[in-house]
Amino acid sequence: MILLDDERALRAGDPSGMLGAVAGLPGQCREGYELGLIAPDLPSAEGLENVAFCGMGGSAVAGDVLRVLAATRLGVPVQVIRSPDLPEWCQPHTLVVVSSYSGDTAEALACFEEAVRRGCRIVSVTSGGELGCRVEELALGRVLVRGGLQPRAALGLLTLGTLGALEAAGLVPPVREDLEECARELEALAAQLAPGLPTSVNVAKQVADVVGERVPVIWGAEGIGAVAAARWKTQMNENAKVPAFAAALPELDHNEVVGWSRDRGHGFALLVLRHEGERQDVAARFALSIAIAEGAGVRTQEVWARGRSALARLFSLVIVGDFASTYLGLSHGIDPWPVEAITRLKEALAQP
Repeated sequence: MILLDDERALRAGDPSGMLGAVAGLPGQCREGYELGLIAPDLPSAEGLENVAFCGMGGSAVAGDVLRVLAATRLGVPVQVIRSPDLPEWCQPHTLVVVSSYSGDTAEALACFEEAVRRGCRIVSVTSGGELGCRVEELALGRVLVRGGLQPRAALGLLTLGTLGALEAAGLVPPVREDLEECARELEALAAQLAPGLPTSVNVAKQVADVVGERVPVIWGAEGIGAVAAARWKTQMNENAKVPAFAAALPELDHNEVVGWSRDRGHGFALLVLRHEGERQDVAARFALSIAIAEGAGVRTQEVWARGRSALARLFSLVIVGDFASTYLGLSHGIDPWPVEAITRLKEALAQP
C-alpha cells in the first residue's frame, strides 16, 4: 500500500508516467484541435445526413464526447460504433470517423475498409499504424496525432482532433472559445489535483480514499454526466485495475435503484458526477436516489464540474476521474500504465 500524501512514493510507483499524462490533458486538447484544423483531404459536408464514429476502448471515448457535444452543434445524428460491423445506414451521405490511436485496432480497421467500399465520407484520427498507412495511400481525411501514449491517455488529442477536423470541414461552428475556457479550467485543476497536494485539499485523492477497497459505482445525468461517468468507469478498470460500474439518471431510477436494498450497499462506493447544466427535473432526482443508495450502506461522494461550456464541464469531470483512478491504483501498489489483461487477450486471439 502507498499513502496518498507520500508524493515520492506515488511517483516511484508510476514509472511510466501516467500522472504526467493525465496532467497533460489541457495541452493535449489545444494540440489536438490545431492538428484537426489543418487536417488534409477532408470530405465535403454538403448533403451529409449522419455521422458514425467507429472505435474501441480509449479511442472510442472521443466518440461519446462528440455525440453529447454535437447535440447542440451538429444538425445530424451521431452514433458511436463499437463493433467491426458498419451499420447498413452508413452510405455515401454518411461521415464515418474512424478513431484508432494505435492505427492497428482490428474493429476500427474493419469499419474503415467497409466505409471505403461503400463510398462513405471518411475522416480518420490516429497516430499511425495500418490505418495511418491506408489513409495516406487513399488520400482520405486524416488527423495524425503524436504517439507514445496509452489510448485512454490520448483523449484530448483524439477528441479535439476530431472536433477541429469537423470544424475545418464546415460541420460544426468554431469551438476555439470553448476550447480555451476548457484548457484554462483543466490547467487550474491539474495544479489542484497534483500529487504534491495533500488529500485534505485534493478532490481526486479524496475520491480515491472514499473508494479504498470498495467497488466504485459512478452516476451522472444523461448527457455530459453520463459520458463522464462512463469514462470514470473505464479509467477505474484500466488505471486502478478494479471492477467498476456506471449508470445514468433518469434511467437508473427505473431499475438500478431497486437493487440498493437493505444492506446490499456495503462494499460499494457511489461517486456522483454533477454539473450546472442538468435538466431541473433530472437534478431533482439525485438527492432522492443517493438517499436510497446510502440506506443500503453505500459510501458516497459528489464531484461537481467546472466551467461555462459543455466542453469545459465534461473535461473538468474527466480530469478528476483520470487523477482519482490513477491515485486509487497507486494506493494499492499497482502501476496504472500497463493493461496486461488486454495484452494477454490480444495475444491469445492472435494465435492460429
